[in-house]
Amino acid sequence: MNDSAAFIQRLKPDTGIAEPVYRQLQRQIVQMIQSGELGEGYSLPSERTLADALRLSRTTIRRCYDELREQNYISTHGRAGVMVKAPPRINPELGKLKGFTEEMHDIGVEPSTQLLERKVVSDRAIASLFNRPSSARFLKLVRLRLGDGMPMTREVAWYDLTAAPALVDWDVTGSAYQFLQQHCGIALTDGEQTIEAAMSNADEMAAFGFEEPGPCLLLKRKTYATSGQMVEYVEGTFRGDAYTYRITLKMNPASVQS
Repeated sequence: MNDSAAFIQRLKPDTGIAEPVYRQLQRQIVQMIQSGELGEGYSLPSERTLADALRLSRTTIRRCYDELREQNYISTHGRAGVMVKAPPRINPELGKLKGFTEEMHDIGVEPSTQLLERKVVSDRAIASLFNRPSSARFLKLVRLRLGDGMPMTREVAWYDLTAAPALVDWDVTGSAYQFLQQHCGIALTDGEQTIEAAMSNADEMAAFGFEEPGPCLLLKRKTYATSGQMVEYVEGTFRGDAYTYRITLKMNPASVQS
């Protein structure tokens, strides 16, 4: 979005509902940032300009902008005015087994989690993935993972309770890998991960604040213990504007042809 007039037209405050106007504006601007409509460096109208255009008080606009600054969505740069900040971007290196919490800490971003669903299940298809009988029990978690308060991925994970029964008592805070090692006595050795392009579904659109389906990365990971038993299976949908994968390529001298 390059035109301030187009941005202002997208804002539709409704004074007839209970939600405060400043919060309506804040929510609408966040949706535009998270959907990619407002990119890094986009210059927002000044408080006075936006207040006059929407026929609102400057106090209302100031409150909206203050909330957005506190959430780390915008910043003020003197004469340059109010500008959209880039979302935190994860840049992990392929070939290293890390959980979300460790990846966030590595790039200096504060991780947090919203637990959407937690239950113990028996699922024939999942049991087959783990090479367990159909009656085997698994801990299923649906979580929204955030970096510096911004939704980064909606994740569905299954954990093998046959291998790690203590997970039943896990409060789902912190790193699952740390819990497995420290409380279940399970040392993790390696994993298999696939990455593919996908469009966000209805659940993911709601999680990321998208108004329409947007490009995402779908990661599927199997994590194994030193015994060779798979202990975790994860399907995580990452917003496409927040993830860049990096891989180190090495030349095989024997394959070099002149």
